[in-house]
Amino acid sequence: MSSPLITGAVVSEETAAPAAPATRPFHVPHPTPPRGRKKRRGDGLTALAYLWPGLAGFTFFIVVPLLGSLVISFFEWPLFGSPTFVGFANYQKLFSDPTFYTVLLNTVIFAFVYTALNVALALAVSLWLNTRVKGAGFWRVIFFLPAITPMVANALVWRLLLSDNGIVNSTLHSIGIQGPSWLSDSRFALASVIAMSVWQSFGYNVIVLSAGIAGIPKELLEASRMDGTNAWQRMRSIILPMISPALFFTMTMTMIGAFQVFVQPQILTQGGPGESTNTFVLYLYRNGFVFDRLGYASALAWMLFIVVMLITALQFAGQKRWVNYDK
Repeated sequence: MSSPLITGAVVSEETAAPAAPATRPFHVPHPTPPRGRKKRRGDGLTALAYLWPGLAGFTFFIVVPLLGSLVISFFEWPLFGSPTFVGFANYQKLFSDPTFYTVLLNTVIFAFVYTALNVALALAVSLWLNTRVKGAGFWRVIFFLPAITPMVANALVWRLLLSDNGIVNSTLHSIGIQGPSWLSDSRFALASVIAMSVWQSFGYNVIVLSAGIAGIPKELLEASRMDGTNAWQRMRSIILPMISPALFFTMTMTMIGAFQVFVQPQILTQGGPGESTNTFVLYLYRNGFVFDRLGYASALAWMLFIVVMLITALQFAGQKRWVNYDK
């Protein structure tokens, strides 16, 4: 009788010999069935111990003042004296106040012009610093210095520079040009505040955009040069799309900070001449701590909060069309 291995016959399950069990080396332990990971009771307390300093600061310095200002906005609340509940009277007064619309317009103009100039200048300087210029690190420090120096000191220096007999007008007079009253003429006052503000803070955006440009693969730019592209084509098709997340971040944060401008107009022009440089936060401060109307100032603060939230929401909604997060 021939063997199935030789003849190719099929062996049935009944006739086949049982397979020998797999052997395991004596030093290898038997596998244990996986068990669900049990959460220890102390994990939550440990996490809370690390989080409570930040949560406490956020609660007492952000949430509580925010809710407190909302409550105060429904009162006629002097600095010294008893508050009187007035409901929505502060908000009704706000929309019937012509100065409110003036300071809102001034703030919107400041915010958009300042943001555009700030980001454009920071982008130009960042591109220049990433062209293998000598001493690029030194220049980054120079451009960043105004951003970390006290804003009040910078504003005082600019007020001396732009005064009627300051260095700027003296320099213009030496070449036969009669300089204007930069801080006393309504045609130039807001532009002077914008110029000082851009000089103060564009260095921060230089650092952010420089990091984004440095992250672009050099091989990609070299390949585009070999394909015959010019500088503008590389800028439009490679550099801007690849640094669009950094551009979006700088535009958003710069815009939020612009709506909160206070020190520059306060030190340079005190909101004048007239109301030409009076901004939202400056008007809010005066109502609360000069005119003794904390309730009305709180209503202004909440209106500013709503305006900033709306503009930020529009920026996030529009970023889907031009921000590219793919590498």
